[in-house]
Amino acid sequence: MKHAPNLKHLLVLIGFVGICVLASWSVPNRGSEAADAAPWYSIVPPLLAVTLALLTNRLLFSLTAAIVVGGFLDSVPAAPLSIHTWGKGAITGAEYVISSVSDVTNIEIIAFVALVMTMISVVVVAGGLHGIASWLTRFARGPRSTQLVTALMGIVVFIDDYANTMIVGSTMRPMSDRNQVSREKLAFLVDATSAPVAGIAVISTWIGYEVGLFAQAAESLGIARDGYSMFFDALPFRFYCIFMLIFVFMNILSGADYGSMRKAEGRARTGGGVAAADARPMTSKTFSALTYHRDARVLTLTAIFPITALFLSFLASLWIDGGGMQKLSSSIWTVFSIGAWRDVLSRAEHSIFLLAVAAGFGLLVAAACARLLARLSFRVIGKAILAGLRGGLLPIFILILAWSLKAACAGLKTGPFLAAALGEVLSPVWFPALLFLVASVTAFATGTSWGTMAILIPTAIPIAFHLDGEVYGLTTTICLGAVLDGAILGDHCSPISDTTIMSSISSSCDHVHHVRTQIPYSLTVGALAVFCGYIPSALGVPSWVGICVSSFAMFVLFFAILRRKRVSLPGGRPEATR
Repeated sequence: MKHAPNLKHLLVLIGFVGICVLASWSVPNRGSEAADAAPWYSIVPPLLAVTLALLTNRLLFSLTAAIVVGGFLDSVPAAPLSIHTWGKGAITGAEYVISSVSDVTNIEIIAFVALVMTMISVVVVAGGLHGIASWLTRFARGPRSTQLVTALMGIVVFIDDYANTMIVGSTMRPMSDRNQVSREKLAFLVDATSAPVAGIAVISTWIGYEVGLFAQAAESLGIARDGYSMFFDALPFRFYCIFMLIFVFMNILSGADYGSMRKAEGRARTGGGVAAADARPMTSKTFSALTYHRDARVLTLTAIFPITALFLSFLASLWIDGGGMQKLSSSIWTVFSIGAWRDVLSRAEHSIFLLAVAAGFGLLVAAACARLLARLSFRVIGKAILAGLRGGLLPIFILILAWSLKAACAGLKTGPFLAAALGEVLSPVWFPALLFLVASVTAFATGTSWGTMAILIPTAIPIAFHLDGEVYGLTTTICLGAVLDGAILGDHCSPISDTTIMSSISSSCDHVHHVRTQIPYSLTVGALAVFCGYIPSALGVPSWVGICVSSFAMFVLFFAILRRKRVSLPGGRPEATR
C-alpha cells in the first residue's frame, strides 16, 4: 500500500503530460486554424487542477488555484512585464467565479442540491429511512439473505450515496454480525450500491450535478440538447454502474467469492470472527449525528411520502413542460407510453428548475411528515434543516469551482486546442475506453468522483464531439457515460474516497481491509465495462448486447468458482444458503 500513491501519481501525470507534449508538438505541424486560435498553454488550468489534487488531496484548493492561473493566462502572456495585465488577469479569474455564481441555471442546480440534502436530513432525523431499513431486516435470516437485503436496501436508498452508506451500513451491521457476514463483505455491498445507484437514479443528489456539467458542455459546443436529455442519452452507456449492480446480485445469489474477500468470508463462517484479528474498525462522531431522533415515531411512511412527492411532482411538471397535456387531449393512455415520455422529456426546457421545485415540495412534505407522523417538535425539525443545509455546502462549493474552471477553459479555448491536437490522432473506437481509464485513474488518485467529472467533462467531451465530426453523435454520448462511470470506478478503488471511507465507518470495518477486498471486484467489473461495454459500443454494437455478454461472463466466472470449490468455504464447512 505504501507504493500505491507513487504509482497512481506517476500514471496520471504521464497521461496528462503526454497529452500536453503531444498537443504542443502536433498542432504547429498541421497548421490547424483551431490550434492557431487556441494557445498551447490553454491546457495548463485543467492539468494544474489534476496535478495539485494528486499532490495535496485538496480538491477545493486545486480547483481554486487552476481558476486563478487560468485568469492570469488569459491576459499575462500578451504582456508579461506589465502590471496592468497581471491585475487584469486577477480580475478575469474573479469574473469566472462571479459569472458561474450568477448564472440562472447554476443557481437552480445549487437550489436543487441544497433542498434535496435538506430533505434527506429531515427524513433521516424523523426516522423514515430507518423505518424502511428496519422493515427490510425482517427478511434477513441467514448469510445470503442478509447480503441480499443489504443490496436491496442500497437500491431503495437511491437518492443520495452518503445517505446510502450511512443508513444501510449502520442498520445492517448488527444483522450481518449475527448471521456471520464479514465486515469486509458488508462494506463492499454498501459501497458497491451507493454511487452506482445514486449515479444512474433519475432522482438523486447526483442528477443535478451531472445534468449541470452536461448542460454547460452542451452550451459551449452548441449542442441542441438540455442536460437532462443528455443524461438519458448516456444512461445505456453507464456500463460500470450497471455491471456492478448485476455483479453484486450474482455474487450474492451464487455465494461465490474470490481473492481476499473469499478469505474474509471463510473466516466469518468458520468462527474466526466477522472482523480480522488485526482489524481497526473505523468510527465517526459525525455519523451518530445523522440518525433518527430519540423522540421520533419511526414509520416507513415518513420517508415514502416525501420521496414519492418529489418523484411524482417532478414527473408531472416535466410532463406539462414537455407538452404532455396536448398528448393527453388525444388519448389519456399516452401517459403510459414510453415513446410519449421520451418525446416529452426531450422537449422539456426547464428540467433543472423543475428539479429544484420538486425538491422544495419534497422538503415541505418531509417537514410535515416529521411533525405529523414522527411527532417531532419544530425545534428538532429546524435543526435537521440546518444540518442538511450545512451538508450541502461542500458539493455546492465544488459545483461553483467546477463551473468556474469550465469558464476558464472556455476563455482559453482549451477544448478547441485539444480537439485540434488529438482529433486526428485518436480513434473514435478507442477514445471512450481510454477516457474511462483516464477518469478511473484520476478519481483513484484524487479520491473524488465529482471532482474528476468536473475536470474531465469540460476538456474531454469537446474532443469526443470533434471525433464525431462536430455533431452530437455516438462517440460523444458514449464518452459522457465513460467519464461518469470511470470516476465511480476510481472512487471505489481509492482509499481516500469519502464514500469508501464512510462505507468502512458505517460498517465498522477496517478501512485497509475494505479497500483490499473491494479492489479485485471493482477491477473485474471495470475490465468488463471496457471489453464488453465501451469498445463494442464504439464499434456500433447495441449497449444491451454488451450488458448480456457481461452478465454471461459473470455467470461463467461464479459458476467456475463454485465448481472448483464445490460450494464450500475454507475449512470444509458448507456455506449457508438461506
